[in-house]
Amino acid sequence: MVTERDAVRRLLQRGGLGTRPGELDAATTSGFDATLAALITPAASPDTGAAATPAPVFGPPPQRLGKAAGIAAIQAQRREQADQARQLGVWWLDRMSAVNAPFPERMAWFWHGHFATSVKKVRLAQLMYLQNDAQRRLGRGDFRALAQAMIVDPAMLIWLDGGGNRVGRPNENLAREFMELFTLGVGNYSETDVRQAARALTGWQVNDTTDTAVFHTRSHDAGPETVLGAPGAYNAPSLVDLLITQPASPRFLAQRIWTRFVADTPPDSATLERLVAAYGPGHDITALLAAAVSSPAFRHPASVLVREPVLWLVAALRALRIPASKLAPAALGAALSGLGQIPFTPPNVGGWPAGTPWLTTAAALTRLQAAQTLATVGDISPVTDAAAPARIDATVALLGLPILTNRTLTALRTLTTQPVQLVALALASPENTVSA
Repeated sequence: MVTERDAVRRLLQRGGLGTRPGELDAATTSGFDATLAALITPAASPDTGAAATPAPVFGPPPQRLGKAAGIAAIQAQRREQADQARQLGVWWLDRMSAVNAPFPERMAWFWHGHFATSVKKVRLAQLMYLQNDAQRRLGRGDFRALAQAMIVDPAMLIWLDGGGNRVGRPNENLAREFMELFTLGVGNYSETDVRQAARALTGWQVNDTTDTAVFHTRSHDAGPETVLGAPGAYNAPSLVDLLITQPASPRFLAQRIWTRFVADTPPDSATLERLVAAYGPGHDITALLAAAVSSPAFRHPASVLVREPVLWLVAALRALRIPASKLAPAALGAALSGLGQIPFTPPNVGGWPAGTPWLTTAAALTRLQAAQTLATVGDISPVTDAAAPARIDATVALLGLPILTNRTLTALRTLTTQPVQLVALALASPENTVSA
């Protein structure tokens, strides 16, 4: 098993957003259990970091332009929408780097990858923000409440064509993905279940003026339907209730949490049952997460996860005390694009991959270039203030790194008189690319 310090580091990296200077030492002194309790317990007072990064205001929804408006007007509107999407992404990075209580943002990021929705199709940044806010507010409590919100979320309805779902003309996209990717997993439903569930979801539309989801009774199929062998006159809320109470649902969610926070291999059957028991009849997301990171496997040396690019970037921003908005837009955009992960633009409804797909040669080069920018802009005074022989230790402490391999140490020793290069190389090192 790893040391207490390494277990605490894993917890702060995976369940939080990395460490600020001094946080790892303080948390190690407190111990793993106390650190976990502090991480997942709601703060007694408002988060000053969150308050200092208010969400951008985009104003009323833009008028939807038809072909009659002309190509130039449509292109101008698309450019404005793309600019708002970039603003929203930078804001979220700023918020993640600023918050003092990182767990709500970490779980919002997890749910963004789970209920993956892209602004490239939705187009409206305000709708993406509203979905993001719902995932932040609801993403640590009862999964039922979160799923109820997501199935009629305006951005989700646009993304999965739920807004065009009418009686007599059911669209199956939302029903299929909600079962396969969001609640049950592959193999736990049939094509008949998809068709029947699609009928249950008819009637919802996105109001073009208010950009809210509106239910129209006359467009809804009153049923009855039979879904997963259970007959009834279903609607969106009752369909969610049916799905999340299936035996497959807690197991599906437990394995999803496990592979994103603990290990990239599935839990054994006994561990899975413990996770399901922690999740319980209250569908408690935080209890499930706490059970996962408290399992012996979390402390096993083999429990190594590749850090998602955004989580790697945010951890660096927090360690070096940089808001993302302080970086040159071109440099930030190139880093996110080169690393292959831009907030609010997952590649598909399945979300981003996990693990080794992030470890490409191109990504390594982009990470090093981004690290150079971060080390140049950020606060590396603990390193520059140290004498040259002590700068490697100061860099390890600044970034919250584990014990470095001899190969990494050999490379870093050549840079002790070049603190910016030293910090940049440490940021891009294998030890900082994975959560070990």
